[in-house]
Amino acid sequence: TGDRSRDDARGGARSYGGDRRGTDDRRGSDDRGARSYGGDRRGGEAPRRRGGEGGFGPAGGRDGSAPRRDARPDEPDLPENVEASELDPAIRRDLLSLDKLNANAVARHLVMAGKLIDDDPRLALAHARAARQRAGRIAVVREAAGITAYHAGEWAEALSELRAARRMSGGTALLAVMADCERGLGRPEKAIELGRSEEARALTGDEASELRIVVAGARMDLGQYDQAVVTLQTSDLDPTRTGTPAARLFYAYADALVAAGRAEEGVQWFLHSAEADIEGVTDAEDRVEELTGGDL
Repeated sequence: TGDRSRDDARGGARSYGGDRRGTDDRRGSDDRGARSYGGDRRGGEAPRRRGGEGGFGPAGGRDGSAPRRDARPDEPDLPENVEASELDPAIRRDLLSLDKLNANAVARHLVMAGKLIDDDPRLALAHARAARQRAGRIAVVREAAGITAYHAGEWAEALSELRAARRMSGGTALLAVMADCERGLGRPEKAIELGRSEEARALTGDEASELRIVVAGARMDLGQYDQAVVTLQTSDLDPTRTGTPAARLFYAYADALVAAGRAEEGVQWFLHSAEADIEGVTDAEDRVEELTGGDL
């Protein structure tokens, strides 16, 4: 159950991926509160927002986007039909300090990272690294590189990039992803420390819930199943709630209950998770069948 908890009761702070069910990698934290780095992603989940109102400056390329800059030898190819205008407008504004040609290339690499992050996270990471090499002093680029490294299972790189992004821009929204990276590096105690930090106490809503899910997973990594249960016992644990955040929280709580030897209660919370899971992000129904033999 500890391994399953690491796959399904994981946390995060930004929405770049889908479910990690049934795998050992930590991609797809289903993170909340995201700024979108790419255009429409292939397969799964809602399309990303598209910033269709132009590029970075005066017209030079197709559709009024900035002219192309030749790729550097160590960069992955950029398809001709990938436009900087597909990037979230708020993120494009963060790139305005770059020259137009470089800003255009950075934006297009970020778009490609967003498009590929589910289906080919290694190639997505190559694009994110290319953006970072061109614009390493811009917080949003370091954040994108960190999130993409997280999805690719490069925990140390992800943690380094996310720390850099937070030093540049401040804020607490990345704590859950950073804590999950610590788990990926085999340091659950560090994840728990982050969960106890002053910054963690400032979190509210889904961000706080995501961090609790990660901390509970870290407790389970250490075999501290009863503590994992207690970590998740908050007012958000309301079975009348629906939606992905609720489904994920209920699933994590159910998993911790089962690991703590409270299987009957766990089944009930897996059922609550299945009822709340409008978007089908968990395998709660499968877990119920697994635990009951299909006999309820």
